[in-house]
Amino acid sequence: MILLPNSRDAWKTDQFNKTLKQELESVDPVSLPLQQNLALSSYVSDEPFSVMVIQSHEETRVVLAKVGIIYSGIEAGCNCADDPTPIETQPEYCEVMLSIDKESAETTIIDPPAS
Repeated sequence: MILLPNSRDAWKTDQFNKTLKQELESVDPVSLPLQQNLALSSYVSDEPFSVMVIQSHEETRVVLAKVGIIYSGIEAGCNCADDPTPIETQPEYCEVMLSIDKESAETTIIDPPAS
């Protein structure tokens, strides 16, 4: 479960985008749908990911935020000791919609987001 209490508290302030970006970048990447959204590689790399807030709005019980996630993937080779193929990262990108509960700050990922 993802909890984003700082983002919930920053809603309706000019700090919301910055707070959401920072807070989301600190969550465990395994809780995000990065592996499912790979396009150029086969595994998500261990490199840090970056978030950009695309849009957000409020509904009765939740704040909805569409975010883009920029991360890296790798194409796994055979991992043989004598395999000279270097492991190079590939840039990856996905968009997800976050639904942040205004009371509990529990955040659900709606993937893919509605356009």
